[in-house]
Amino acid sequence: MDRCPLCGSKDNMWLVADINRGYFRCLHCALIYADPTTHLSSSQEKSVYDQHRNNPDDDGYRQFLGRLATPLVTRLPSPPLCGLDFGSGPGPTLSVMLAEMGYTMTIYDPYFAEQSAVLEGQYDFVTCTEAIEHFYQPAKEWGLLLRLVKPGGWLGIMTKLVTDTDAFGHWYYKNDPTHVSFFCHDTFCFLAQRDGLEVEFVGNDVILLRKPQ
Repeated sequence: MDRCPLCGSKDNMWLVADINRGYFRCLHCALIYADPTTHLSSSQEKSVYDQHRNNPDDDGYRQFLGRLATPLVTRLPSPPLCGLDFGSGPGPTLSVMLAEMGYTMTIYDPYFAEQSAVLEGQYDFVTCTEAIEHFYQPAKEWGLLLRLVKPGGWLGIMTKLVTDTDAFGHWYYKNDPTHVSFFCHDTFCFLAQRDGLEVEFVGNDVILLRKPQ
């Protein structure tokens, strides 16, 4: 792999392989990424997502998403505010939870809510839960996320962070064939410094970033 798909650096290395694919690690931004030649096709990827059974009536799923929703809303001004849930999936739930709190919510998903007009606006906050690890072109998609956030607004991300590079080869999270981009604490710190963002880490899998005014 010539260049990191997130920062574009050529300073990367082969990390490990399993029975399905190999993985590279960028030595500049610390992103770990699957060999692009092993990416699923769009139809294969959607067939995996079609198996998801998440929905707003699932209390356990609501509690899971609350790990992002609760710290995010404590940092937001009071409603009315407009938010976008990016990568909302086949059973949008976080948007429902935030709407119940008084926020005006819009959703976008490339497979289940593909409304390009939604991507022309800007929002007081954008959420992206368990989606960034699916990004085939993280540089492009990261740039889009930042553009969607108004100056002074918030970007809330939920994804499992790589905590031990040496143990990556045995990490269950990489075994999902739709997971291709793996971020760590240093990756988000790199992005925050490069793009002038404030960054906070909440627990093991929630990252809150604020765009400058």
